[in-house]
Amino acid sequence: MKPLTEHEIRTAFVNCTKGEAKRLSVPRDLSEQPWDDLDFLGWRDPQAPDRAYLVAELDGRPQGLALRRSASAVWQARRSICSLCVTTHTGGVSLLVAPKAGPAGRQGNSVGAYICDDLACSLYVRGKRETGAGTGFHESLTLEEKIQRTTANLAAFIAKVTA
Repeated sequence: MKPLTEHEIRTAFVNCTKGEAKRLSVPRDLSEQPWDDLDFLGWRDPQAPDRAYLVAELDGRPQGLALRRSASAVWQARRSICSLCVTTHTGGVSLLVAPKAGPAGRQGNSVGAYICDDLACSLYVRGKRETGAGTGFHESLTLEEKIQRTTANLAAFIAKVTA
């Protein structure tokens, strides 16, 4: 993923108002992000831990989603799988819910997915971050195929939000 500026990030959001996008907390360490290893930029709002955001480059332009963690959705004790990167965790996967874009979202409709709680899917897929002892399983996919699967799952999630 190419490095993004704060302006590009704020204008990328498809499921919140311009005012909400202007007020959201953007990571201060954008220049330190491992952009070459990211399929999307994901982060939590430090002032509101139930809020999360992700921005991905799809169809040649950044598209962002505002997400909210479901109150009962962090699974601490049992194994669970991220629906984007298909990484197994013991805890560390949350149900993140995105309001739908446009009129459907204003009516309260939303789409949810179980996603790595720290939104570091790209780093887990590449082996740059570990999920914990005994949580992995063997796959015959190449790294490139895992990356393609992650980006396809992410694109499908964003498509559900924007549909």
